[in-house]
This record gives sequence, structure tokens and C-alpha cells, in this order.
Amino acid sequence: MHTAARTLRQDARVIGLISVAHGLSHFYQLVIAVLFPLIKDDLGVSYAALGATTALFYTVSGVCQTAAGFMVDRYGARRVLVAGLALCSAGVFLAGVAHSYPALVAAAAVAGVGNSVFHPADFAILNARVEQRRLGYAFSFHGIGGTVGWALAPAFSYGVSALYGWHAALMASAALGVPVLALIVASGEALAVERPHAAAKPGGAQSLAADVRVLLQGPVLMCFFFFLLLAAALIGVQSFGVAALMDYYRAPVAVASAALTAYLIGSAAGILFGGYVAGRTARHDLVAAAGMAGSALCMLAVALGALAPALLAPLLALSGFLSGTTNPSRDLLVRAATPRGAAGKVYGFVYSGLDVGSMAVPVLYGWLLDRGLPQGVFYGVFALLLLTVLTVLQLPEKGRGARVQAAP
Repeated sequence: MHTAARTLRQDARVIGLISVAHGLSHFYQLVIAVLFPLIKDDLGVSYAALGATTALFYTVSGVCQTAAGFMVDRYGARRVLVAGLALCSAGVFLAGVAHSYPALVAAAAVAGVGNSVFHPADFAILNARVEQRRLGYAFSFHGIGGTVGWALAPAFSYGVSALYGWHAALMASAALGVPVLALIVASGEALAVERPHAAAKPGGAQSLAADVRVLLQGPVLMCFFFFLLLAAALIGVQSFGVAALMDYYRAPVAVASAALTAYLIGSAAGILFGGYVAGRTARHDLVAAAGMAGSALCMLAVALGALAPALLAPLLALSGFLSGTTNPSRDLLVRAATPRGAAGKVYGFVYSGLDVGSMAVPVLYGWLLDRGLPQGVFYGVFALLLLTVLTVLQLPEKGRGARVQAAP
């Protein structure tokens, strides 16, 4: 009993530390973007130009993610995680002291390098340091930590900027990384991961061709496109939703930012509820399709412009909840589409769709705002969410029920 309790405490510590670090990474993903309306006026740049900095952030993150995975294996996950947190904090600080657009571009590049480490480092630590029977809870709290980080970004940044300006808001955001870095550094062996020994593999060219064939299988590609479309929709809500609501509904900044916060809190609640739903159904495809379709319809209602500003937060909270509910079922569908023995390459490829989707469309959203078409942001999000439904429904029948439940 004592050993079991001690192990539970150890696992809880690891899960807590990694979830906090993941939450801070998501906080940093949004904290600059939600201040775009203030930065635009102060620096005299367009929304399209600001959208280009967001695209650069995710491009750098996506390009560096594979290299970060190799660094995790070579230098240790905790060291790489510390470096990533430090770079993210430094990037946000550089944005805080920026007084020109080129400085903001440089800040986005630095923060993008830091953001690239979190998936390989976090999951390496969780898989190595948490008992297998608790991994499901570990991944759940990891995801919720990220969503909470997103939810806190607009409230924190707008709250500080209202008192001291956007420069101070970003510098204060960067300072939040100091205590988290201190916790990770002080964790010592609790987060240490044994580094694998490099091993030569015969038949390298043949093995590479086999790996490519695995990644080009229909179900794997459908999962990749699901994440790409989902990220392209989320970046519209998270990075441009506040500005679009302010322009389209003439909503004050406090109302618009509260609506975004409601969306993110609803998403976190949906993830919790989705775990309950996923454990009680074999048709994870229907859960994912229904949730994404419902979330899309909420965005359509916002795009139509027929809402009172007071209804924006409740409707966006519902949209976030419905989307969040799909997360556990979505992840089970990815596992069902993964051939046995190919988890690493498939998960790496599929989840890279998040970065690809995030880098692909910010300039378009910015262009719509610059052309006086804020409703176009929400029509775009609506269309992208509907397309995610099609990708889920294209998955083969064997990946929808029995195979998911039979997965170890």
C-alpha cells in the first residue's frame, strides 16, 4: 500500500509538472496574437502582416519538431524541455520590447523554435516516468493543461494591457516562464528519461520506403488532414476571433476577449466529458463527426451576425465544448489507424498536421480583416470544421469500433 501510494505521488508530480509546462507553451502560442488589435494600431501594420508572424511561428515550430525529437533522444527530454521553455519565454519577451515589425518577426521565430520541443519532450517523459495504467490520465491532463493555457492567455494579456499597455503585458507573460523553468530544473531525476542507444538498422533504403508506404495509407492520411483542418480552424478563432468580433459585432475588447476565454474553457470541459463518452461507445467516428458538426453550426451562427453581443460567450463556449468532446474519440481513431509497430512515425506525422494547418491560413484571416470582412473569419472556420467531419467519415469501418476497443 505504501509503495502504491508513493508511486501515485510520483506519477502525480510528473503529470503535474509536464501539464503545467504544456499549459505555458499553449499560453505563449496565444498571448501575442490576442493583442493584435493593439499591436496593429501601435506599430502601424496590417492584420495580414501580423498573420504572417503567426504563420512564421508555426512554420518554424513544424520544421524544428523532428529535430527536437532527435535532440530528446540524444540529450535527454528534460534538458530539451528546459531549453524550449526558455526560448518561448525569450521570444515573448522580445515581442514585448519590440517597437518595429522586424523585431516582432524575430520574436516569432525564436518562440517558434521553443514551441517545437513540447510534444516530443512531454510524451517522452510521460511514457518513461508514469506507470502504464495511468498513462490515459496523464495524456488527458496534458491536453487539459494546454487548453487551460489557451484560456488564460486572453484574460491575462488583456487585463495587464488595459492597465499598462501591450508591451508590459508581453513582458509580464514572459516572466511567468521563470517559476515554471525553476520547477522543471529543480525536479532533478523525477523527469529524467534514459536515453536510448543508437542502433544501426540494416536495409536503410528499404526501411525508409516501407515507412513512407505506412504514412501514405488512406486512414493515416485522413487523420493527418483532420488535424490540419482542425488547426486551420482553431487558429482563426484563437488568433483572429477577438479582432473579428470587435469589427463585426462592434463588441468592446472585454466582451470579445471574454468570448474567446469562454470558448477555451468550454473546450477544456468538453475534453473531460469526452473521456466519459469515449469509454462508453464503440462508434468513436460518430462522436467525432457529431461534435465537429455541432461546433461548426455554432460558428455559422456567429458568422451570420444575428446574435446579440451578450450571446457570443455562451455560444462560443458551446462550440468549444462540442469540439473538445471529440478529442478522446479522435485520439482513439488515430490509434486505430496506426499499424502495429508504427506508432512513433504515425503519431509524429499525424500530429504534424497541427503545425501545417496553423501555418497555412493566418495570412488569409488577416487579409479578410484588412478588407473589412470580419464575418469571413467565422465562415472560414465553419467550412474547415465541416471538412473535418468528412475526414472522420472516410476512415474505414474497422477503425471505428471493434479495432479501437481491442487496441492494447
